[in-house]
Parts: sequence; structure tokens; C-alpha cells
Amino acid sequence: MPELGPTLLRLARAAIARHFGLPAAPLGDDLPELQQPGATFVTLTQHGQLRGCIGSLEAWRPLRADVESNALAAALRDPRFDPLKAEELPRTRVEVSLLTPPEAMHFRDEADALAQLRPGIDGVIFSAGRRRSTFLPQVWEQLPEPGEFMAHLKQKAGLPAAYWGSDVELQRYTVRKWKEPEK
Repeated sequence: MPELGPTLLRLARAAIARHFGLPAAPLGDDLPELQQPGATFVTLTQHGQLRGCIGSLEAWRPLRADVESNALAAALRDPRFDPLKAEELPRTRVEVSLLTPPEAMHFRDEADALAQLRPGIDGVIFSAGRRRSTFLPQVWEQLPEPGEFMAHLKQKAGLPAAYWGSDVELQRYTVRKWKEPEK
């Protein structure tokens, strides 16, 4: 039986290639999991540097549609980057992360929340009022210290790094991830 990861990578790359009118590798595999709801993030890198990352935190559409949509959004609509150009695609590496459903964390204060985090394992959703942000577990590679990880997560939500209030809510999730080989 074909493995899910390589299929998701092919789906993501093919969605971007089709957008540019480029030939896409035949997909072939139509795994039953692709029709089930799934939440994914698609991350694009070039020479080890982020080039786009967009995803879904909750499974609300079929996995195939989620990967294809997030691949296009990462390539064309990540507000941090100009849209990807067709000539960049050959040097762009695709990574797909499949998320577990988020679980609410219960904590007394920030120190308690930080103590519960599992570096390298947990993806975290930070919410405070109408502000929200997330980091995939892969971000621990750049921010291995829980306090620093949380400070950057708050800044990503548009808040000061030292912010903590009664409105803070945290959820965590894990991922299965697959990455294309280095180009």
C-alpha cells in the first residue's frame, strides 16, 4: 500500500505546478485517507530558508483538498513573501505536516504553561482575545527554550513578548511530517 507522506508531497507540488501550467508528476495513488478530513500545513523552503507556510489548524475538508489548497496558499498568498514564480519551483522544497486535533491546555500561570510544553513535540496555538498565532513543532529547532518559544509566539500574535493575561488560552497538537529531499 502506498505511504501517505510521499503522496501528500506529490499532491502539494502538483497543485503548484498546475497553477503555473507546468507538467505535474502523475499522482496515481488515491488513498482512502485523502477523502477523510485532515488539517495540514505546507511549508516551502529554498536553500534552507522559509519561502512560504500556510495551513489549517482544524480538519474541515478532505485531506487532498486541504493539502492542495494550502500548497497554493503557501506559494502565492503568504503575506510575508512575494508570490512564488514558476522559475522558482524547481529549487523549492516542499514539506507537509499533518496535524492531530488541538487539545486545550490547562495551566495556572505562564510558568505552569511553559513547564507543560514538550519541546520538539508540541505545536502550540496561542490565543488572547482576538489575537491568535501558532508554531508548528518544527519551530522548536530554531527556538528550543520554552520561554523564548512562547515569547516569539506572542509576538507573532501581535502582542509584546512579555504579555500574559487572564485571556490567554493555549492548545497543543502534534504532527506527522514529510519533506522532499534536498535539491
